[in-house]
Amino acid sequence: MARTAGKNAADWPLRWDLLLRYRLIEVIALWEGRLTTNHLVRAFGIGRQQASKDINLYLNEYAPGNLEYDLSLKGYKPATGFKPVFTRGQADEYLQMMHAREDLSCAFEALDVRELNTEVLRPPSRDLRPAVLRPILQACREGLRVEIEYTSLNNPEPEYRMIQPHTVVHNGMRWHVRAWCEKNSDYRDFVLSRIMDKPEITLPGEQDADQDKAWQKSLTLKVVPDPRLSDAQQKVIARDYGMTRGALSIPCRAAMANYIVQLLRLDDQDHRGPEAQQVVLGNFDVVKKWLWK
Repeated sequence: MARTAGKNAADWPLRWDLLLRYRLIEVIALWEGRLTTNHLVRAFGIGRQQASKDINLYLNEYAPGNLEYDLSLKGYKPATGFKPVFTRGQADEYLQMMHAREDLSCAFEALDVRELNTEVLRPPSRDLRPAVLRPILQACREGLRVEIEYTSLNNPEPEYRMIQPHTVVHNGMRWHVRAWCEKNSDYRDFVLSRIMDKPEITLPGEQDADQDKAWQKSLTLKVVPDPRLSDAQQKVIARDYGMTRGALSIPCRAAMANYIVQLLRLDDQDHRGPEAQQVVLGNFDVVKKWLWK
């Protein structure tokens, strides 16, 4: 007999692996807008028949009406009245899964399945709505252009932009999408929380990730202890960061370099004391052309 949806998932004694599968079902369906058996097959190494059984059990036993099959998508999409049962419907859950594709136990560590006596401090969540993310991801997958209504600090009044996105990125603090901007005839980063309402998908575009030079360019940021520190202090910092021969090499795309610089506070190192600064960018001259102010 089917159980009533809406109860707390903790009320049902589920095996660990089933709990993870049901959570994956909800996270992918809610945030990407398209769930297929392939998602479960790839994530858990199970057969397609088992994956299909998991989806059907989720719908029949725990969340009837949460998903509906869409022939055009060739997969399930969240129904209008979708209500998470095994997750909280928060963007951080999607982020965790992206960060830990190789280790699903870490991917769900904040969903009440982590070990006791541990705590994770996270930055404040930025506004991210499924109605914004879904069409953006679809446009990325299918090479489509999207019309968005966008605000920025330079243009606080909403204005319409036509973009062709290729990758959604979380830079450690907020979500943005890397996209070709027709207004500026260049690849730009658009903060997803600044996109108003629901983006409108339009015709296919011609500017993809392969043509994004800053995205295709590989850099290595060389992070070293602040040379103003004493030798003993520099050794402490080197140990903190797991440096090898006094340096930490961070490979990244040129388009992402500035975000790493900001996260490590390397962008204003001349205005802090050495104890506060701790690390500096050792190869600034090599990477400075890819950094924006």
